[in-house]
Amino acid sequence: MELTHLISKYQSPDTTQNSFFISFEGIEGSGKSTQITNAETFLKANGFEVHRFREPGGTVFGEKLREAILHSESPLDPMSECHLFLSSRAQLLKEKVLPLLSKKNTVVLLDRYIDSTLVYQGIARKLGFEKVLTLHQFAPLNILPNLTLYLQIDLKTSMERQLKRGQEKDYFESETSQFYESLIQGHDDLVHLFPQRIALIDAKKDIDSVTEQIQNILKSRLGMSS
Repeated sequence: MELTHLISKYQSPDTTQNSFFISFEGIEGSGKSTQITNAETFLKANGFEVHRFREPGGTVFGEKLREAILHSESPLDPMSECHLFLSSRAQLLKEKVLPLLSKKNTVVLLDRYIDSTLVYQGIARKLGFEKVLTLHQFAPLNILPNLTLYLQIDLKTSMERQLKRGQEKDYFESETSQFYESLIQGHDDLVHLFPQRIALIDAKKDIDSVTEQIQNILKSRLGMSS
């Protein structure tokens, strides 16, 4: 089945009530956590009610799955990995994201979403984009963000930042350089596959510069006054 046909089965939330679904993507060390916090502060200062979640997680059920995945002591089958993420995602959409987006002037910020599954399981685990998109074609999983901010960094920057953090590596952070190169290539491919939804951010720059890039995009895409 052609990717364009699969993508046609997807939809983004209605924005007539000035409510938006925004996801953040990027490999480890890209600065997602910092920039989500900065975006949350910025949006609240501009009158939005803001809710932030992470994947996998965001619900009691999802957090239990997160613990099981990230602390797995043995390799998971790629399809097992994929379905665990989908289970967490479906519950988060049903329980949290979609009800919140029915309210006026609300923004839901999500740390990772379908694009992570497309690159981690679809590309790095070799399931392919088509299979991952096929699994997502039914509600509520066929919901795409109104905007995705992809914080792009190279492998060298990722490794340097992870080393600087000095934290114990989890299930995915312990992967090889080849795995990370696959993630970078996969994200770059998605920018071309979803050019209207995904905004590319140069995340190699300093924190303030990255924050400025994101705020400019938010102003433009959410119709905010300067």
